[in-house]
Amino acid sequence: MPESKQKASHPERTAPVHQPESSANAASLSVFAQTEQYAEAAEALAARLSIPFAGVAAQGTEVGLLLSEDGLSLCANGAFLRADLTAMLPRLTQRNLAAELLVRAAKVKGDRSTMTVVDATAGFGEDSLLLAAAGFHVKLFECNPYIAELLADALKRAAEHPVLSPVVARMELVKGDSIPALRAMTVPPDVVYLDPMFPGRTKSALVGKKFQLLHLLEAPCPNEEELFAAALAAHPRRIVIKRPVKGAYLAGRKPSFSLTGKAVRYDGIDPASFGGA
Repeated sequence: MPESKQKASHPERTAPVHQPESSANAASLSVFAQTEQYAEAAEALAARLSIPFAGVAAQGTEVGLLLSEDGLSLCANGAFLRADLTAMLPRLTQRNLAAELLVRAAKVKGDRSTMTVVDATAGFGEDSLLLAAAGFHVKLFECNPYIAELLADALKRAAEHPVLSPVVARMELVKGDSIPALRAMTVPPDVVYLDPMFPGRTKSALVGKKFQLLHLLEAPCPNEEELFAAALAAHPRRIVIKRPVKGAYLAGRKPSFSLTGKAVRYDGIDPASFGGA
């Protein structure tokens, strides 16, 4: 359903964490290739990430990034997780977009085609895709280097898709921490979107396994106050925050409004009425 933001390949949005260091659980991460055809690119990726290249079809690592004909995947113990924006296609129709709570929460006065959204916690980019499909120009920040590579690979594949290509053309990925970037912005974005990772309640064991894979790389946001303060410092017209339906307000700040679905809640803060930074 549109309002629940459920995905076929990874049902809850996999949001990034604002911490310079990668999770300690990712210390043993390495890169391997499915076949010799992808070995050179996989080795280059390993060098870029400063982690070992484990060779072709290597199985000697508990956690790894696999480069194959399907793209880049995070894998461990027989489970695989790949960012796949094509799974979002049913939600990108005009009718479904209009029903998306995120799109409704981000709605501010004016022409969306001239508006910029900063997705400060990009994850696998599904939420940014919804916003870009709704007409916004979206700048995505992802500070975890492994998640950023998975997202970059998904965007590259989406750019070759006839339907997704014009949408991802409005999406710009920045591999880095959004907190200093938000504080340094001289041109205020129209909207800042925050989705700190939170433990999702799931009905599927498969979903749980995929969340466990992501938690090998990173954990829930450790400093909500800092993230929220950075968003305010950018002086946007609106801040939109994704939370669990019954979750506490981010950094304890009461929103200007909330839109609640079956699985998540979107809290909107208009800094002008909130009192600014």
